[in-house]
Amino acid sequence: MTGQIKSTFKGFEMNSAKTAIGVDLGGTKIALGRVDEKGHVLEMLRLETMAGSGPTEIIERVRTGISQLIGSAGKIAGVGIGVAGQVEPGTGRVIFAPNLNWHDVALGSELQIKLGLPVSVTNDVRAALLGEWLFGTGRGARDLLCIFVGTGIGGGIVSGGSLLEGCSNTAGEFGHITVDLHGPICSCGKRGCMEAIAGGWAISRRAKELVKTHPNAGAKILKMAGGNIDDISARAVIQTYYAGDPLAREIIDDAAEALAAGVTSLVNALNPCRIVLGGGIIEGMPEMVPRIEQAVKDKALHAAAKNLTISPSQLGNDAGMIGAAMLAMHFKP
Repeated sequence: MTGQIKSTFKGFEMNSAKTAIGVDLGGTKIALGRVDEKGHVLEMLRLETMAGSGPTEIIERVRTGISQLIGSAGKIAGVGIGVAGQVEPGTGRVIFAPNLNWHDVALGSELQIKLGLPVSVTNDVRAALLGEWLFGTGRGARDLLCIFVGTGIGGGIVSGGSLLEGCSNTAGEFGHITVDLHGPICSCGKRGCMEAIAGGWAISRRAKELVKTHPNAGAKILKMAGGNIDDISARAVIQTYYAGDPLAREIIDDAAEALAAGVTSLVNALNPCRIVLGGGIIEGMPEMVPRIEQAVKDKALHAAAKNLTISPSQLGNDAGMIGAAMLAMHFKP
């Protein structure tokens, strides 16, 4: 489990089994895959989470999917799970997962008992970092940041070849870097977080507010959402942005500026050689990557940014699932 992770890349220990099961457990979907030691997805399932059904039913859905993948596959190293929430180090207990509405759920131990296999649990973005570090854009990097911009914003840190977990296993909460002291309230309750301006939910929230207060200026965004304000999503704003709408451009420009400010602070503080950007917002707007790279190189300390490269995620939506499988395969249970 998370507390048993080896501290360095060179310290990874391959289990004798050649495959493991990786699970990416999110608020709307569960992606499960049987993955080999080279990061190849051999078989895959996607299930609906049905978050409102509660932890017992969701855990059983995960167990059923894992059992289906194991089938007659032979020896399995174990199961790795990336969950969108805060995970207690060493136990696999989910302390809080907002998208699932989970509080203090013994995910790791319950599945371990049900499956009779070692189960490792980590944060979903930490799992995606492992995937990108081992097999994706971050492969081989000793000083790496992965930043995933989706509904929320999270990330992970590799420094000197070591995966950083932090004192209470929360290292990488990049979305809650303050980029505007007087900015909007975040879902965490604080003000001016990067996520509160550039996360998908924040882009959607701001668009809804502006469409209500400026109905003429917001007409194109509203039309893109099918005429219903409640259905305005970050995707609708991005699509309207590409259609040349000025209000959508204002929203996206502010999000890009917040991302650039947050990433600049991270570069100055951590001095990575490589940054991987991923998540739904980045995938929907791939030109955001060079835009942020240029802004960071303009604003960051020259010494911190001179050797820096910023690149898109290579593994995309599969990064978390592959990384979770590697958590099970590369570390002793």
